[in-house]
Amino acid sequence: MKLRWIGSVLLSAAAYYVYLPLPSGVSEPWKLMVLDALFRSCMHVGDVAHALGVCHRVSLINQVVSWVEVIGPRSCPAVDVSDILLGGVPTRVFRPIGGQKLKRGVVYFHGGGWALASGRMRSYDLLSRKMAEDLDAVIMSVDYRLAPEVVFPGQYEDAMAASRAFLSAAVRERYGLDPRRLCVSGDSAGGNLAAAVAQELALDSSLEVRFKAQALVYPVLQALDFHTASYQQNHDVPILYRPVMARFWLQYLGADPALEPLLLANNHSSLDQAGLPAAHRSKLDWTALLSAGRRKHYRPVVRATGSPGVVDAVPALTDARAAPLLAERGVLARTPRRAYVMTCEFDVLRDDGLMYARRLRDAGVEVTGDHYEDGFHGCMVFACPPVSSAVGRRSMDGYIRWLDQNL
Repeated sequence: MKLRWIGSVLLSAAAYYVYLPLPSGVSEPWKLMVLDALFRSCMHVGDVAHALGVCHRVSLINQVVSWVEVIGPRSCPAVDVSDILLGGVPTRVFRPIGGQKLKRGVVYFHGGGWALASGRMRSYDLLSRKMAEDLDAVIMSVDYRLAPEVVFPGQYEDAMAASRAFLSAAVRERYGLDPRRLCVSGDSAGGNLAAAVAQELALDSSLEVRFKAQALVYPVLQALDFHTASYQQNHDVPILYRPVMARFWLQYLGADPALEPLLLANNHSSLDQAGLPAAHRSKLDWTALLSAGRRKHYRPVVRATGSPGVVDAVPALTDARAAPLLAERGVLARTPRRAYVMTCEFDVLRDDGLMYARRLRDAGVEVTGDHYEDGFHGCMVFACPPVSSAVGRRSMDGYIRWLDQNL
């Protein structure tokens, strides 16, 4: 009887920890709850280790992820898999066996807040393997350096080095890449890097070969407004909470973590910030860039006075290499002629993607917006076991289908 009572108490405690009220429209809520509980547990352990001075919270989480998720390069009858250095950056290459002599090519940047994950993780390995096989394409999944050991512009520089090498004649010849059918892509923080790369290389007149397309999956694109409609709607929806995103930004930019409350209050983008001109504000004015259906009943949070000097102290907040949504229209007009932007309704970053799609379209780029009404942040990489998210499978299929039709 005593064991039964203890078991009931432990089960109730576990259910209390796992259960989280979620919006009614989110896909398979119990799967998301369990997934979120695992993430929160890792974050809490990391916070304890950080507080005790054992290691940085992110370093511990990455060690756990590496132990559980990272796998070696395993070829199969359909796809040859190898690890190389691409422009000096560790990269896993997925090369289909047989098929066309000249292959389509995708250089891919994984997500994880510029601080977590790896292209060698099981989930990204499965994604790249499926892309290679379904598209008869060479996929190069880049392992750029991570925060806190490396901060901006380190990750961006790795992405640029890998992308330049990907476009080079030597790599194209070695892997049989069709120079007319190349794409830069990534999800979340990797979508940020892909967008930044697409912008920078658009301005490089020395390139012989350019990307035909960019494909961005729920990208993070700005850090000046943490009260967009989607941030307000989804601030407590897993797996990416609003404070966590602010923390990722500060880590990436090498800024003082004590600034987190200022970012969350939009004090860093107040009207009295001398380093933030009106031209920047217009590029992320979601009241003008979003449809009424996405704005809903939410209102902008613009402080008349805030915390002076934050933008001056963290200049990368307004650097388009870190925040691609701030790019000039002329730059956007020169990016690849075809763009794909995936967004999810239950994601704080939804409006980053929607605003970028609108700005690209206004600049003359052919944009496909792929919105998942029941999607949540990160869903595409949870398409495979053990999570096997239904919206993850649909979004992965939609992403690969667009690549097949447009690359």
